[in-house]
Amino acid sequence: VQLQASGGGLVQPGGSLRLSCAGSGFTFDDYAIAWFRQAPGKEREGVSCISSTGNSVDYVDSVKGRFTIARDNAENTVYLQMNSLKPGDTAVYSCATGLGRLCLRWHLSATWRNWGQGTQVTVSS
Repeated sequence: VQLQASGGGLVQPGGSLRLSCAGSGFTFDDYAIAWFRQAPGKEREGVSCISSTGNSVDYVDSVKGRFTIARDNAENTVYLQMNSLKPGDTAVYSCATGLGRLCLRWHLSATWRNWGQGTQVTVSS
């Protein structure tokens, strides 16, 4: 199982970024995918989750209305569109899988078996 996150970078407050998580080595459309983030000195935080079919999504309260998660199972990729970015969104963002088809207890990092490497998102003027 491999997950490859990309799309991070430096952006000004109010700007946008789109992160991608490409999966390989497993049946991609059988598994939910989640995004987590970890800022320096802070615990890892669940950001968003999408079910295997894409029919169910969930977000942490702090990003609702600003972030959108989507998936393209034909391309084995999950996207996280991040708009209206704030300095508090600065973190290393990672994707995870291995839970199953649904986003159950998704916000708990211990729930997920497989992790990709992170991509740095920095929001600063």
